[in-house]
Amino acid sequence: QVQLVESGGGSVQAGGSLKLSCVVSGFTWNSDYVMGWFRQAPGKEREGVAGINGDGTTTYAESVKGRFTVSKDNAKNALYLQMDSLKPEDTATYYCALREGLGLWVGIEKLATIMDYWGKGTLVTISS
Repeated sequence: QVQLVESGGGSVQAGGSLKLSCVVSGFTWNSDYVMGWFRQAPGKEREGVAGINGDGTTTYAESVKGRFTVSKDNAKNALYLQMDSLKPEDTATYYCALREGLGLWVGIEKLATIMDYWGKGTLVTISS
């Protein structure tokens, strides 16, 4: 059974930083997979934040480019999201997700629609 567990959320002031982690278990790793970070703010639709293929190719939402960095540690079965220069509009529950097979070709806006497995989320609150 594939499980994804996020951690690292919290409350920080605008301009601060947080690093989210997502540990994956039960998945048979090969080079054909894509992982991503997604977020959903209260009253808003879920949106893609960042994605990374098994080959290391990345993509980002325009709203976070230059501020967020997605990375993975294959040895630890972990996905990370380094978030810098945080803004109040970054406040949301952040989810990580995994797809068997590549998928960045669909674009960050539609990446959530093809993911196979999801974590339960971690809350990020940014105060002004």
